[in-house]
Amino acid sequence: MPKKNDTLTFEDALERLEAILESMESGDTPLADLVAKFEEGSKLLTNCQQKLKEAELKIEQLNIKTGEVESFEDDSTQA
Repeated sequence: MPKKNDTLTFEDALERLEAILESMESGDTPLADLVAKFEEGSKLLTNCQQKLKEAELKIEQLNIKTGEVESFEDDSTQA
């Protein structure tokens, strides 16, 4: 079975995670379903964290003056 969470956009994953949280907080969900929802939510959270980290790294590499991405090696050679 393919990992469908890997293909979700950050926004879609976050929306699904919020829906899972609301469902879990309602108190109407049987225990077996809670465990499954918790597992899915955990995977979605990891996915969102990874996408945020990737975005953060891209932003850190962005050279504001030129608008180009520069490598980390260039940072150590600049004064």
